[in-house]
Amino acid sequence: MSGGREATATATGATPGPADGVATATEGPRLLAGSPIAAQIRAGLTTDFAAFKERWGYAPTLAVVMVGANAPSAVYLQQILRTCEKVGVKGRLVEIGSDVTADALCNEIERLNGDPAVAGIIVQMPLPAHIPLHTVIDSIDPAKDIDGIHPRNAGLLSLGYDGFLPATAQAAVEILKRSGIEIAGKRVVVVGRSNVVGKPAALLLLREHGTVSILHSKTRDLGQYTRDAEILVVAAGRPGLVTGEMLSPGVVVVDVGINVVAGVDGAERLVGDVDFESAKDIVSAITPVPGGVGPLTNALLLTHLMRAATNQAESRAARAKVGVGHDA
Repeated sequence: MSGGREATATATGATPGPADGVATATEGPRLLAGSPIAAQIRAGLTTDFAAFKERWGYAPTLAVVMVGANAPSAVYLQQILRTCEKVGVKGRLVEIGSDVTADALCNEIERLNGDPAVAGIIVQMPLPAHIPLHTVIDSIDPAKDIDGIHPRNAGLLSLGYDGFLPATAQAAVEILKRSGIEIAGKRVVVVGRSNVVGKPAALLLLREHGTVSILHSKTRDLGQYTRDAEILVVAAGRPGLVTGEMLSPGVVVVDVGINVVAGVDGAERLVGDVDFESAKDIVSAITPVPGGVGPLTNALLLTHLMRAATNQAESRAARAKVGVGHDA
């Protein structure tokens, strides 16, 4: 089934209706489409970024660093760059060969840190095996770390303070909230423990008072735990990992996976971490791939960029004002 088909079966705790941005049909699960929500967010951002440019005299830039070639990453990054164009933001793709050294990559990030036009920086994962992830993460200016991977922002998240959130994890939770699906008190299972999706999604779901369990590659008998879920968030990066037999009737599924696979005709297509065909008659609601978490992730990322750009512009203006005062 394509991401364009949207149906009505009511999710547990959901309040379906036109406000969800979900069309109706006579059968099948309710599709939790992120595209209509993202469109609403983008409409507001277009106005916000126009006002920013009017006030400060420039359009902020989002720098996207991509090391080597990775098909799912390339798909995701092109979506981000298209979204930038829609809302009046400059998107800068920084492509670096997979043979780059860790020092050279960090130097490139430091250059972006020092560029006043660049308000936000994201480094697409995964990185080549020879580059230590922590050295790259540590090199990003926390004020420009709009995807929330720097230890400072990760720490703020864990403590419940106000920092930049990992946008994909935030989108996984936001799509539930904006679709009227109750999280509080529910048994919520997260499949995946990455620092950019699984762990932060679990923390955000805890904020919403879900009863959260995290599964991972070393979990024995994955289905034993996924069948206990009332809400299941899958972010493992493995196409078709979760099948229908691993789900309980009526579960709400958020599929974060974006995987490029070859179809029977040899053409490439995007699929999630959940086998949609075997799951669709069991779940009450599910995010489509594509068209689910991805578009909302991109829109939320640009709300972070707006916030970062405003903070940086106001900080520079305040420093300039203080400097004028001292000179006088």
